[in-house]
Order: sequence, then structure tokens, then C-alpha cells
Amino acid sequence: MSNIKNVAGPVDETGEVNRAQIEHRATWMGLIFDEMRKAGLDAEGIVRRAIRRCGKIHGESIKRRCADPSNCGDFKKAFLTDLVVKTFDMRPINAERDSLYVDFHYCALVSAWQKLGFDDKTCDLLCDLAMEGDRGIAEVMGLTLELPDTIAKGCADCKLRFRKLARA
Repeated sequence: MSNIKNVAGPVDETGEVNRAQIEHRATWMGLIFDEMRKAGLDAEGIVRRAIRRCGKIHGESIKRRCADPSNCGDFKKAFLTDLVVKTFDMRPINAERDSLYVDFHYCALVSAWQKLGFDDKTCDLLCDLAMEGDRGIAEVMGLTLELPDTIAKGCADCKLRFRKLARA
């Protein structure tokens, strides 16, 4: 029996469409990972590196849309669109100059992996792999990313904590 609690709250039609698109993407990711693993390949390493590269590409785009890329308030505006906030049921969102804290109360990716029948341990690993995209975004933005809680670990929500890198 799964310990993962991932209940979708109500959203409008656009939010539902976006959730379905994210589930589709997560289905591809999960199945590709599973097939690579079955083939004896370094599925975790390959997927982790590819998703990090994707995150860096998105990070560059987000950075260009920031009026001041060193300000996490500007990062929030470019990174967390209204649709993204709605899709992942994000609340609260706290942005200050040097940090952005956001909690997700629903994850369409986890939903897809559960529908595929992956066990909790695999869902947790796939979640960590998917978060390489956010880690890549953080890296480009000069931030660290901490994940003290995730839905895939059985927590009530995902807590993303972006902070400016400490200067040496």
C-alpha cells in the first residue's frame, strides 16, 4: 500500500489540460527510465544528466525574463506563472530578495507514476530525477535548491527552498 498522498484540488479547464500534459511528460519519463533500467543501462545517471541539461536551458530563458536576475522576487515572477501555480496548487509562496520558498500541494508527475504502478520507492527516485530540472534552473540563477519534503516521500506537500549561493 502506498504512503503517498497526492490529491488534486479543483482547477479550471486550463489547469486540467496543463496537469494532463505534465502527466503525459512524466509517463514518458517513467517508461523510458524503466526500459533503460531493464536494459541494464545507467538509467538514473543518464536521466539525471539529461533533465539537468533541460533545466539549465529553461534557467537561461527564465533568467532572460528577469528584470534583475539576482532578485528572487523577479525570479518568482518569471518562474512561477499563474498557470504553474494553479497546476501544482502552490501555496504559500514567499519571495524575498535572497530566497524563494514555495510549497506544492499536488504533483501531476507523481500522479502519472502512480498510475503506471510504480512503487513508492521508484516514485521517490523519479521525483528526485525530475527535480534535476529545478536544480539546473537554480544553478543558472545562482541559487541553491533544498527539498526538505516531497509528496513522493509521503509528505503532505513538496517544499522547494531556493536561496542565493553563499559568496566565498
